[in-house]
Amino acid sequence: MVLKRFQSSKQLVMFLISLPILVGIILLFASTQTVSANSKEAPSAQLPDNTQCLLCHDQPDQTMTLQSGEVLSITVDPQHYGDGIHSTVSCQACHTNISGYPHPEIVAESAREYRLQYQGVCEMCHGVQAEELMDSAHTKMFEAGNLNTPICADCHNAHADQPFERTEDGALAHTEHAEIANTCARCHNTIFEQYAESVHGSGVFVEKNLDVPSCTDCHGVHTITGPSGESSFRLTSPNICAKCHTDETIMDKYGISTDVMNTYIADFHGTTVTLFEKIDPDQETNMPVCYDCHGIHDIRRADDPEKGLQVKENLLGTCQRCHPDATTNFPDSWLSHYIPSPEKHALVYYVDLVYRILIPVVLGGMALLILTDIYRKVFRKGKHKAGSGSTATQTGSAQTDHSDQP
Repeated sequence: MVLKRFQSSKQLVMFLISLPILVGIILLFASTQTVSANSKEAPSAQLPDNTQCLLCHDQPDQTMTLQSGEVLSITVDPQHYGDGIHSTVSCQACHTNISGYPHPEIVAESAREYRLQYQGVCEMCHGVQAEELMDSAHTKMFEAGNLNTPICADCHNAHADQPFERTEDGALAHTEHAEIANTCARCHNTIFEQYAESVHGSGVFVEKNLDVPSCTDCHGVHTITGPSGESSFRLTSPNICAKCHTDETIMDKYGISTDVMNTYIADFHGTTVTLFEKIDPDQETNMPVCYDCHGIHDIRRADDPEKGLQVKENLLGTCQRCHPDATTNFPDSWLSHYIPSPEKHALVYYVDLVYRILIPVVLGGMALLILTDIYRKVFRKGKHKAGSGSTATQTGSAQTDHSDQP
């Protein structure tokens, strides 16, 4: 059948000769494309060769004594480093001054000075985080001359940091919440002890609850705000609490009202704080914010017998911080961040309902009465003018007729 397609034996010979050449070209083109594709993937799959560095630095318990007498560990655990987030980074990417052995002499006199030498290295890859740090509370303290303020290497271990553990929906696992708090505890140990015993801290460490906040949920990760003494932080702190306490998906699990922000802003305290925040955020105010009543790091459960505000004695003591003359019945006026309803504070709800009906009826009746009175006066005045004009016309006409008589 194939032979019939060729008109002569010459064409058949030419076809048979060219067929292997054609197949070879096709195979060569396919192999070229494969090599090209593999060459494009190679940089992302190829790991840096740090074996020369690890030949020495993977030995355990290696140290170096600095001029200050401090002992600096120079051991890198190959297992931790290999599993860490920087395993795809060459050692020389960070240790830019080291290209061979022997290494340049370390001129840093202390461990702190040695760490500070590498502060700018992180910015080469982590520019966004470095920019966020510029306005953080830590950076402001550092610029003010406090060299012990945390820098990148104080919170992160470049040789051992592991990828974050996450839940199925992408949220940080409870182990990460605990690790964050433990990291902050290196400098803020007193605060950490208060937090660990609080309702939030026990949720992280004991209950392993993902709903409760860790340090960075309130203070930020790299854009760290605080401390609570700053006017701007104080005025914006209710918004921090509101992130969780107005979230129905979280609060409904624990039967906690989500009206906290609305009820706070509606009263005199919150209204004043909101005005200060909008008009003059740097101005100090003596109006209470959330943590003035509930605590900062030592927040307890509402029914806690020692500090819980559901206990009347505790609530009275809290009010007396600002209202020293407050009597035993003073806290009874507080509705505990609940909007009155038939279930919660029924008396207040029904009194409010009566007023909502009574006031419009009374004011509407008064307005109707005034409008009808105005209408009556205007109508009578117009009618009186019309009647006066007709009488005047008749009188003028009569006088005219009289004047024409001889």
